[in-house]
Amino acid sequence: MTPLLASSDPLFAHGVTGVVILIVLIKVLVGFGALMGAVTIMIWFERKAISDMQSRIGPQRWGPFGILQTMADGLKLIAKEDLVPAEADRFVFKLAPYLVLIPALVTFALVPIGGTLHIAGHAVQLQMANPPMGILLMLAMSGISVYGVMLAGWSSGSKYPLLSSVRASAQMISYEAALGMTIVTIILATGSLTTHSIVDVQGGGIWHWNIIRLGIVPFVVFLISITAELNRPPFDVVEAESELVGGFHTEYSSIRFGIFFLAEFMNTITMSAIIVTLFLGGPAGWIPNVAHLKWVFPIIWFLLKTTGFAFAYVWFRAALPRFRYDQLMDLGWKRLIPLSLGWMLIVAGFLIAPAWGFLMASLVLLSWILLSRAFMLGQSRESGVEAVLPTIGQRPIPGAVIRRLTDGES
Repeated sequence: MTPLLASSDPLFAHGVTGVVILIVLIKVLVGFGALMGAVTIMIWFERKAISDMQSRIGPQRWGPFGILQTMADGLKLIAKEDLVPAEADRFVFKLAPYLVLIPALVTFALVPIGGTLHIAGHAVQLQMANPPMGILLMLAMSGISVYGVMLAGWSSGSKYPLLSSVRASAQMISYEAALGMTIVTIILATGSLTTHSIVDVQGGGIWHWNIIRLGIVPFVVFLISITAELNRPPFDVVEAESELVGGFHTEYSSIRFGIFFLAEFMNTITMSAIIVTLFLGGPAGWIPNVAHLKWVFPIIWFLLKTTGFAFAYVWFRAALPRFRYDQLMDLGWKRLIPLSLGWMLIVAGFLIAPAWGFLMASLVLLSWILLSRAFMLGQSRESGVEAVLPTIGQRPIPGAVIRRLTDGES
C-alpha cells in the first residue's frame, strides 16, 4: 500500500510515521475549516450580490455589511425544534441530509489549492488527499449525492417531496452521463486519474490549459452539466415552489433543513474549484521570483479563479429564468450527451494521429446531422398531423397567437 500512496503523494515516500499522520490531520483540519469559512462567505456574498443586482439592500444588520447574518441564521436553525413527520422512515429521514453533505467534503479534499511545501523534511502537497484514482472517487461522490436527495423525498412520507426527489434523480442521472464523458476526455488528454497530475500537465502556461487544449466544447458541457448536478438555477426544478411546495426537503426543519442548503453552497464552491482544477490549470499562474513568497501566489491564483466561477453561479441565479422540465431533459439527452460523446471520439482520434482525428470529426458530423433529423422527425410525429399518439392535454399557447388575439383589445 505504501508504494501506491508514495506514487501519488510524496508525503508517504518514507512510510507512515507519527509526523506524517500529524501533517495529514493538520491538512484535514485546515482544509475543513477553510471550506466552512468559504461557505459562510459564499452565502453572504450570494445574498448581497443578488440584492445589488435587483436593487435591494440585502443583509445589513448583523456585523459589518451584514457579514454575520449567515452565522445568525445558522444559530437560529440549530435552536429550532427538530420535527420528524409521523409517516416518515425515521432512520433514513435523518440520514439523508448527511448523504448530500459528505460528498461535498470528500470532493473538496481532492482539489490541489497550491504547490508543494517542505515541512520537517517531508514534501507536503497543498491538498488534503491525492489518491491514485481521485477522478473516479469524485464521480462516485457525485453519484452518492443522488441517493441523499432521493431518500430525503422518499423517507418523508409525503407525496410532493417524493415527486421532487424523482425529478432530482432523473435530472442528476441525465447530466451525469455528459459529465462523465467530459471527464473521460480530460483523462485521455492528460493520461492520469489524479487531480494533482492533471494540474501539473496544465502548468506550462495558459495555452496548455485544458480549456484551450481540448477546445471550448468540453468546458461548456462540463459547466452546464455540473450546474444541473448542483440543482442550481436555471436547473432548479427540484425546488419549483409553484409546483412542489418547497422540493424534496419540504418536511425538514431545524438543522437538518439547514444542512441541505449548507451542502448546496458547499457544492457550489467545491465544483467551482473542480472546474478550475480540470480546465484552468488549478493554482497555475504567474509567480514572481521571490524566494519566500513563491508558495503564496499559486494559492492566490486558485482563489481568484474559484471566486470568479462562484460569482458566475450567483449571476446565473439572478439573471436566468428556470427551465421547464421537458426543456431540461431535452438539453441533457438530446444535446449534451451526443455532443460530449462525439467530442470525446474526436479528441481520441487526434491523440492517435491527425488523420484519425479528421476521420472521426467527419463521422461525428455526419452522425450529428442524422441525429438532428431524427429528432426533428420525432417531434413532428409527436405533435403534428402525423402524430402516432393523441395529444394529452393542451400545450401552452404560442406567444404569437396570444399577441394576435390580444392586439385588438383596448
